[in-house]
Amino acid sequence: MAGEPEKNILKTPALLEYIFQTNSYRREHEQLKELREATVKNYNQSSVMGVPVDEGQLLSMLLKVMNAKRTIEVGVFTGYSLLTTALALPADGHIVAIDTNREAFDFGLEFIKKAGVDNKINFINSDAYSVLNDLINNEKEIGTFDFAFVDAMKVDFKKYHEQLLKLVKIGGVIAYDNTLWSGTVAQTLEELHQNLNDHPSRDMLIKARNDTQDFNTFIANDPRIESSLVSIGDGVTLCRRVY
Repeated sequence: MAGEPEKNILKTPALLEYIFQTNSYRREHEQLKELREATVKNYNQSSVMGVPVDEGQLLSMLLKVMNAKRTIEVGVFTGYSLLTTALALPADGHIVAIDTNREAFDFGLEFIKKAGVDNKINFINSDAYSVLNDLINNEKEIGTFDFAFVDAMKVDFKKYHEQLLKLVKIGGVIAYDNTLWSGTVAQTLEELHQNLNDHPSRDMLIKARNDTQDFNTFIANDPRIESSLVSIGDGVTLCRRVY
């Protein structure tokens, strides 16, 4: 399953395999499959940063149901979710894609071009905060985006949320990835320390878990949105802008 189970909140391997084999892989676009497999081969353990196939299909369906045309993506990596979005948007669709890692995007660009949807993407090699601010400062961009997908550092989710609420239209959706953080949001600090005792990135993982918990609490109490925390992949929070 090419690195995906480690990121999936569903911890029953047989059931996860059933979902992938019975539904997800059968409906996966050819270039998405090629990109997923190439990412695993070239990025090894880091390939887990990509969106898993079942989550990608959920986002694709959501975009189509919404009739989305203009989207923002914060955090691209090799572009599995970006290609998913580009394939879901109509011919005149447009994506502002932002990431500091140009190399990873260029790796995935080959597959995006092969799928014939690179014309829908405006990739900006920069930190997201400044790019979103530039969009906000252009009054023509305020409230014009249908959808945004955020897969970035959890500590930054709150500030991106404030910016995206200005850019996404009323009724539009903002999706935040990894909001269950491998299930650790439901663990105590004692359990976390015990489980990550010898992990080389223990402190970083615990901080990200704490940031994720804080963000989840914030979103649950934000009156400007309706939200649903979906237990797919590593957890996805969907936020519909109310005002």
